[in-house]
Amino acid sequence: MRIAVNTRLLIKNQLEGIGWFTYETLKRIVTNHPEHEFFFIFDRAYDPQFIFSKNVTPIVVGPPARHPLLFILWFELSIPHILKKIKADAFISPDAYGSLSTKVPTLLVIHDLNFEHYPQYIPRLARWHYQYFTARFAKKAKRIATVSEYSKSDIVTQYGIDPEKIDVTYNGANQHFSPISEADQVKIKKELTSGHDYFVFIGALNPRKNLTNLFKAFDVFRINNPSVQTRLVVVGEKMYWTDDIKNSYLKMTHKSQVVFTGRLNLDKLVAVTGAAKALVYVSIFEGFGIPIVESFYAGIPVITSTTTSMPEIAGDAALLVDPFNINQIAEAMEKITFDKQLALSLIERGRKRRHLFTWDNTADQLWNSFQKMIKDSIK
Repeated sequence: MRIAVNTRLLIKNQLEGIGWFTYETLKRIVTNHPEHEFFFIFDRAYDPQFIFSKNVTPIVVGPPARHPLLFILWFELSIPHILKKIKADAFISPDAYGSLSTKVPTLLVIHDLNFEHYPQYIPRLARWHYQYFTARFAKKAKRIATVSEYSKSDIVTQYGIDPEKIDVTYNGANQHFSPISEADQVKIKKELTSGHDYFVFIGALNPRKNLTNLFKAFDVFRINNPSVQTRLVVVGEKMYWTDDIKNSYLKMTHKSQVVFTGRLNLDKLVAVTGAAKALVYVSIFEGFGIPIVESFYAGIPVITSTTTSMPEIAGDAALLVDPFNINQIAEAMEKITFDKQLALSLIERGRKRRHLFTWDNTADQLWNSFQKMIKDSIK
């Protein structure tokens, strides 16, 4: 088969959630299936590291799709044209963007519908594009894959899609995440927090990540425990650093104890995660929540939210808190700090649970979804 793939998010040194999903699944799929020819469609110059095997042909098609108006041009004009030119038998789009202008059978990966639930957190033009096109893409796609049972249910509810058309393909975690030595933990703490323990948050710094309540909760934790010198390390780019987030930070009593690292390369991220006292990931909305699983692999306890997909992914291997309850988040920090047995228990549960989430499994599940689509297309 001649299989075209939207690979516009494979960008050197800029892989984020969906980019990593694309990278990890395609790397395995193309090497596991040399009998097929894959066409990776980029919207700009590509790095050779993303051409994973000899059965991959890279194609660059403009314009660079990084703006809602350019999305329309790329997916509705450029993509149909190139699919016809290469005589594609199927199209895989791992970033939830499809094309309404092609008849080529499409497997669409929709990671979450956060824009339907919290549209106020997204710039107006991008919000319009998501809300106008995503439902149409979902209905047009021959088959849909998504990353949690929660997201599957949400797609069914929001768009009236037949659940039989949707497959769940859980995310994995990068294999580099693993417990680090005590000496390395000491080294990282000296670099980041003058040797003090720290909680870590990992993710793009936007409103749905709930940084306002995280800052408030950390303040409550420190105020209630004046002898504790634990810091808060925040890893990620200021994607939508709103006035609410900024003001919440500026009003903190202990804002000097918050360390912002910005985006970290993979090796540094593994080290910073592995040296943390716990991950505090109290997002309001997630389709999956990859940092939860990465923390299981890194061997640290997890505090996460009772909302959306997070209880599904965390299972019994995390402390679950109401993300809107500041005191509850602070109390979870206290439990991790003072109840060593609880912390060790959570680490052990995470160690057992992490095997559910591997990129090998994800790639196999995505390929199974693709095969179902092809089978349905032949009927």
